[in-house]
Amino acid sequence: MPQGRRVRRTRRIHRRDRYKEGSSEGRRGAHLKQGAAKLVATFFGTGYFPYGPGTIGTIAAIPLYYLFSFTPPYVYVLLTLAMIAVSVWASDVMEKSAGRTDPGFIVADEVSGYLVTMAFAPVSVTSVVLGFFLFRLFDITKPPPARQLERLGGGMGIVMDDVAAGVYANIVLQVVVRYVL
Repeated sequence: MPQGRRVRRTRRIHRRDRYKEGSSEGRRGAHLKQGAAKLVATFFGTGYFPYGPGTIGTIAAIPLYYLFSFTPPYVYVLLTLAMIAVSVWASDVMEKSAGRTDPGFIVADEVSGYLVTMAFAPVSVTSVVLGFFLFRLFDITKPPPARQLERLGGGMGIVMDDVAAGVYANIVLQVVVRYVL
């Protein structure tokens, strides 16, 4: 080797080793997973609002409900189930990342719960506002079995108590919209 000239040694990475833990591609995949989970779990950052992130997350779900409301009922149900599944995954990833149980910045559960609340409800300002207040009431008070579902742990526990609150709110909303208003 000539004096003063540096030779860069490179290691050839075999195709089968490319995605092993610790490789740059493996880290990039983990980073993308973490970023996607953060985007979903915080519902595009609304979970970072300093005051009442659950309430802000529920308000942020209203445009999504409005968008879903233009679909046939079976599509609305499928989209809501997909949101619940993705919320469970994202909440699980972010809870592990945060190192604490049910961190407040996770609001995907509120979004899922609100979508359940509004299932089969007429699209009107009255039902949107009433659904919002009913969902927040049941989400905060957590009547049984919502409180027990919280104990499932991980993403499932974070999301399913809000889904139960959404079911309660939906039942009350349907009765009020059909028989009272």
